[in-house]
Amino acid sequence: MKKRSISYVCAAALAAVFLTGCGGSGKTTVNIGYFNNVTHAQALYMKAEGTLEEALPDATLNWVSFNAGPSEVEALFSGNIDIGYIGPVPAITANVRSDGDVTLLSGATKAGAELIRAAGSDIESVEDLSGKTVAIPQIGNTQHLCLLKLMEDAGLSTVEEGGDVTVSAVENADVLNMMDAGNIDAAFVPEPWGSTLVESGAEIVLDYDEAYMNGDYPVAVVVVRNDFLKAHPDVVKAFLEAHEQTTDYMRDNIADCAKVVNDEINSATGKQLSESVLQNAFTKIILSTEVNETAMKEFGDLSVAQGFIDATYESLYTDKSLLN
Repeated sequence: MKKRSISYVCAAALAAVFLTGCGGSGKTTVNIGYFNNVTHAQALYMKAEGTLEEALPDATLNWVSFNAGPSEVEALFSGNIDIGYIGPVPAITANVRSDGDVTLLSGATKAGAELIRAAGSDIESVEDLSGKTVAIPQIGNTQHLCLLKLMEDAGLSTVEEGGDVTVSAVENADVLNMMDAGNIDAAFVPEPWGSTLVESGAEIVLDYDEAYMNGDYPVAVVVVRNDFLKAHPDVVKAFLEAHEQTTDYMRDNIADCAKVVNDEINSATGKQLSESVLQNAFTKIILSTEVNETAMKEFGDLSVAQGFIDATYESLYTDKSLLN
């Protein structure tokens, strides 16, 4: 299935968009948030291939990159982005803090994270993290909450909670140096950083399908501002169709699509993944539009328990009747 066949199907769904949704007043601007990371693979692929430009020929597409979930959440609140590829935990935070204005449109990727130990470490299981220092990318993000749940199930807790596990936020790019210096013993990180660490001598304790819910948990989802959805339902519908069809296409052509994603990352950041890290990373990421609701509920409960939000979400999911 070629790029054009993906997008032309979506374009057909837009035949009357700008006659009905925009009142003939001109192009609609669609601001789309994403990360330059392989877990946001569909966004990177569609940006590189111009898929949405063909699916939405009468819209102005504006791709906005972010480095962290909180900054993307603020952009959603301010209206600077309308649709966003984002981690599930920031998605929940956005939903709660906006009183339901930011809602879940689709899944994007699942799994794609591992518990990694430093080379030569004696850590064989989660229980062995007792007395150790573990890095996570960011306090309150998806990997952090996954780690906390694993520790809870193993009867462990953080130093702040009276336990003996030190959990520290470390930039993914700095984890290897800190491991080599003996400053951290292990890390719970997303791809491609897990594969990068392993290629450099670190070792897997729990692989992507062992670390949490057998890999059936979201690592990236797609959200939409309800105000934008209500104003431009046909635009959102066409976007969703493009996202879904791109997901199917990439899953069936993963090796070639991974190279497109890697080239797009390199174009945006000046940094390219090695071929071995790239291909290995994509064996650990599950491209899927489905979202495990149990995982989302657990993330919400953990976020409340940790004080990141003051109430769990009640209606995270977009009212799909608005797309009809």
